[in-house]
Amino acid sequence: MTAKPAAAAARATVYGYPRQGQHRELKKAVEGYWKGRVTADALRETARDLRRSNWQQLADAGIHEVPTGDFSYYDHVLDTSVMVGAVPERHRAAVDADALDGYFAMARGTQDVAPLEMTKWFDTNYHYLVPELGPDTVFATDSAKQVGEVREALSLGHTPRPVLVGPVTYLLLAKPAPGVAADFDPLTLLDRLLPVYAEVLADLRAAGAEWAQLDEPALVEDRTPADLNAAERAYRVLGALTDRPKLLVASYFDQLGEALPVLAKAPVDGLALDFTEAAAGNLDALAAAGGLPGKRLVAGVVNGRNIWINDYEKSLATLGTLLGLADRVDVAASCSLLHVPLDATAERDIDPQVLRWLAFARQKTAEIATLARGLAHGTHAIAAELAANRADLASRAGSAITHDPAVRARTAAVTDADGRRSAPYGERTAAQRAHLGLPLLPTTTIGSFPQTAELRTARADLRAGRLDTAGYEERIANEIREVLAFQEEAGIDVLVHGEPERNDMVQYFAEQLTGYLATQHGWVQSYGTRYVRPPVLAGDISRPEPMTVRWTRYAQSLTDRPVKGMVTGPVTMLAWSFVRDDQPLGDTARQVALALRDEVGDLEAAGTSVIQVDEPALRETLPLRAAGRPAYLAWATEAFRLTTSGVRDRTQIHTHMCYAEFGDIVQAIDDLDADVISLEAARSHMQVARELAEHGYPREAGPGVYDIHSPRVPSAEEAASLLRKGLGAIPAERLWVNPDCGLKTRGWPETRASLKNLVTAARMVRGELPVS
Repeated sequence: MTAKPAAAAARATVYGYPRQGQHRELKKAVEGYWKGRVTADALRETARDLRRSNWQQLADAGIHEVPTGDFSYYDHVLDTSVMVGAVPERHRAAVDADALDGYFAMARGTQDVAPLEMTKWFDTNYHYLVPELGPDTVFATDSAKQVGEVREALSLGHTPRPVLVGPVTYLLLAKPAPGVAADFDPLTLLDRLLPVYAEVLADLRAAGAEWAQLDEPALVEDRTPADLNAAERAYRVLGALTDRPKLLVASYFDQLGEALPVLAKAPVDGLALDFTEAAAGNLDALAAAGGLPGKRLVAGVVNGRNIWINDYEKSLATLGTLLGLADRVDVAASCSLLHVPLDATAERDIDPQVLRWLAFARQKTAEIATLARGLAHGTHAIAAELAANRADLASRAGSAITHDPAVRARTAAVTDADGRRSAPYGERTAAQRAHLGLPLLPTTTIGSFPQTAELRTARADLRAGRLDTAGYEERIANEIREVLAFQEEAGIDVLVHGEPERNDMVQYFAEQLTGYLATQHGWVQSYGTRYVRPPVLAGDISRPEPMTVRWTRYAQSLTDRPVKGMVTGPVTMLAWSFVRDDQPLGDTARQVALALRDEVGDLEAAGTSVIQVDEPALRETLPLRAAGRPAYLAWATEAFRLTTSGVRDRTQIHTHMCYAEFGDIVQAIDDLDADVISLEAARSHMQVARELAEHGYPREAGPGVYDIHSPRVPSAEEAASLLRKGLGAIPAERLWVNPDCGLKTRGWPETRASLKNLVTAARMVRGELPVS
């Protein structure tokens, strides 16, 4: 095919860029600031250096317009709350005393003040801080961050496009503040919020911004007529402003659907739309809406969420179709590149053949620039790039890595019976209670214990050859002994070995499964200063040998109390990896489930009576629109049951989920048929316990009473108060006591104090129960 040159020369741009730096400089600076080793001025200088480096990388790659305002010390939604003055009253004094310390207090809490609730950003593994609003909320403009970054970029010779969370999405992401009626709708505050956005836009124009981007990803979800009316009103008001930059309204992650004609007709200057496979309907919908005559279209044709190379010919075909639908078509990634690692060329241990298939943020910017050049000047201008791209795509399609006949034959042989336990829950729970002999309100933890600097150093020393395998394993054994001894001393009922040997709950397994590839530098932000290295799921999956049995068996040998075996579930193995895009996700999930089924069976054979299969990503991966959810939940729950259904009745299967809106998937949680589920509940004040009760959930549950994403130590009475709320929804014989999530990111002093308080709380509340 030959794309004709665009009428107006296409430009290349991105919506956002990884914040951390090549060596996670931002993480180190922020955590150093928290510990008092880095001054506020030094932290700000690190941030300036990273922004400068990011913008220069983008400009060097051929990006014509760089994003500003997307950089954050912790979270861009929290930055928006600061921008509009939506500071919770409990944090007001801290923010007034020191803006930076107050900012981090909202994110992490203090010993005396709880942080903002945290949850997943749409269907990604990025976590945002949930705005807290109420009828008395008074907004106030603080555009200093956004204006400052525009000026920085201009001073360095770049063309900035400030990126803001749009007002409708901001309100749709918000929740009623504590003490506000649960049925309060934050969207009723729109008319109060729009003048603040108007002031910010005026400030950005005065600072020299030609364009401003307002992100409205919430509009790709199923929206009510009231939501759509709010969007229409918001952009009618903002579009009518005279003192503003040109407005680009952006959406991503799915198709806009009924919101597209609303935005297409709005008096804004351009739209940015996702045209990747997940949002393929945007193309036809845009044509049906009459296109964008006289407006700019930024076309997201490079997938901003996966790490596979772009198909240039396919993207150019899409771009060519779009040329007739807008006054000007520019080229971009489908969303912010925040969701992918920085640079694939930093990987030294990946097969060079496979490396040809990968595109991280820097490679994606090059792809965007190449496509823009091809769109503007014709395909002859990028003939060499097109030929190389075709060869790389063919290399992947024909590789033996991607097809294992034995794996495919086993997957094809799966039957419905393989995904069902041999007895119903009522019979299983009787057998489990008789076997385990646990008290009412049994206590446990989610799995991981603090990953100390000594543990991380030991792993680094092992990789570098400074420590031999025997020496490393001795350190792991010592850590497990310490973790077990503390739990016994604290009085915890069901123990864990603490996972000291595991670098990450997904990567650890991926490194032991065929078909997965691990990166060395593929860091992606999960929340705040927490970065993960999602492995790359490149081919068919199998398990050559047991992965967790040795250390679980060792831990059980140290105690008479039950020790949980810990396995990451199949959906989470997919969601927290960069999954292959050349076959249906359900097929890949079934492969992973069969590999994990083998692991669960080996744990049981080794004497493990409690096995936890974590699925924190089940809600996260839920399609944004209701129409896609039944099919997803069918294969997702089937994969979990396939993993867990081969065990005996008396073996208790646990699962765990955290930091998500669980109300949307309560039926799916039920369909997992796990014996016990533990869930995040501390920051959301036991909301999930009420949702389970309203559903009539019949199994055991442990809504968390200890928020592990904050350094504060909850008192025994605070944990007991949450536990009493849990008892208001779940009967004592089915209620467990546990933290919200694993303790990997916490320090030992706060962990010891918090878990002792948790056990004390359980004992307090047990003592309040009526004697049967």
